[in-house]
Amino acid sequence: MNTELGVSWQFLQVYNTVLASLALLSLAGAAALVVYRIVRGEEAARNLLGDGALWLAWLVALVSTAGSLFYSEVIGFEPCRLCWFQRIFMYPMSVVLLVGAWRKEAATRLHALPLALIGVCISIYHYLVQIYPSIEGGSCDPNNPCSMRYVEVFGFVSIPFMAGAGFTLIAVLLWFYAKAKEE
Repeated sequence: MNTELGVSWQFLQVYNTVLASLALLSLAGAAALVVYRIVRGEEAARNLLGDGALWLAWLVALVSTAGSLFYSEVIGFEPCRLCWFQRIFMYPMSVVLLVGAWRKEAATRLHALPLALIGVCISIYHYLVQIYPSIEGGSCDPNNPCSMRYVEVFGFVSIPFMAGAGFTLIAVLLWFYAKAKEE
């Protein structure tokens, strides 16, 4: 059985599992970085990633952007209203973080960190709407509800969960980058 554009369901299952696994690794990585900062101290946190933090943050934003575009443009999943808001905050980071990493600009975190923090808040709300549709409040399109789960891997990882994991890791990486630039 194939999707509308010729992608097999088997491929889609593998794709979903890979992205869900990356989301879980992102959260584990973010938690590990925070624990590292607490255990090893601020000095070690400054030196751990350095300018590499921006490159990693850019890679997360790029994979998140490409993943969402694949879901909508290749697979044919129609983004809901909350998905669009998450895209509004993720897509610019693909460019902002690339330019900032290339130019090694400390001010990059001032542009990208608010996008990541607002994005993670929207993702959390969207994930909760998927679990508890009654909290949505009528702001979403009834023909394309925000509670719709196109993807569910491991019984709990959905597209907003994946987006939230990406936003979280980007925020933590930007925090580490900020610490590295405070020297």
